[in-house]
Amino acid sequence: MREQVLTWLADNVPPSRLNHILRVEQMAVELAGHHKVDVEKAATAGLMHDLAKYFKPQKLLEMARAENLEIDPVSEATPHLLHADISAIVARDTFGIKDEEVLQAIANHTLGRPGMSSLSCIVFLADSLEPDRGNTPELENLRQISYQNLDQAIWLICDSSLKFLIEKHCLIHPQTIATRNWFLQKGKTK
Repeated sequence: MREQVLTWLADNVPPSRLNHILRVEQMAVELAGHHKVDVEKAATAGLMHDLAKYFKPQKLLEMARAENLEIDPVSEATPHLLHADISAIVARDTFGIKDEEVLQAIANHTLGRPGMSSLSCIVFLADSLEPDRGNTPELENLRQISYQNLDQAIWLICDSSLKFLIEKHCLIHPQTIATRNWFLQKGKTK
């Protein structure tokens, strides 16, 4: 099925995005192996995480409505945030993915979700930390932490995202804050 997905991606995303997807797939596999999470599921979710990345905003909104997904005011204003949920729908409908954990990992890769599985954490982190995202000291530190403690890495990535969004005067989705707070609290109770 990997070849089928790669062919579909080659027709639906630019080469630079395909390269990103392949790096996310690779990092997800490495993190999964390290954390003793199903490597095949990590590879599948990593490969399919951005299937809907280049769908037009109207298509994202239409597909979300057809699936009865919640479209809050932030998602309505920035439909691109729906691409993760829609990518999971494409994985299910186009490629026959039925594994709910894989579908959730795809759906959760952008905003995260309180209580998400280790597989979802891995894909979320791989998307944020794949090698081409940069090699600043902060990113290198976050990569190291992602191999030591998934929960801590999640809330630190959320912190970093929130700082970036505030500096750029962007809307902030409440789910990002909820994800950050959930993983911060979980980390403090360990």
